[in-house]
Amino acid sequence: MTKEELKDKVYKAIEEKIKKGGKSKLNIKDIQRELPDINPRELKNLCNELVREGRLEYFSSGSTVMYGIPGMGIGVETAFKREEEE
Repeated sequence: MTKEELKDKVYKAIEEKIKKGGKSKLNIKDIQRELPDINPRELKNLCNELVREGRLEYFSSGSTVMYGIPGMGIGVETAFKREEEE
């Protein structure tokens, strides 16, 4: 499988999980459960590449790194505005 095919597979798995799961952001372990045939390091690299391409967005709460699809759920800017207001 080519790198582009793997990225498409990762994106589709994240998109399906978000649509049916109620969560708008997934951590790497959530994604790994959907794609057990891809090793965690490679999966993280693929997700980071998808972030650089703008297909995924990166979200970090300080202790947890999560990935989401731009426009689905709460965006990074909104989440940080809420924290500042509290």
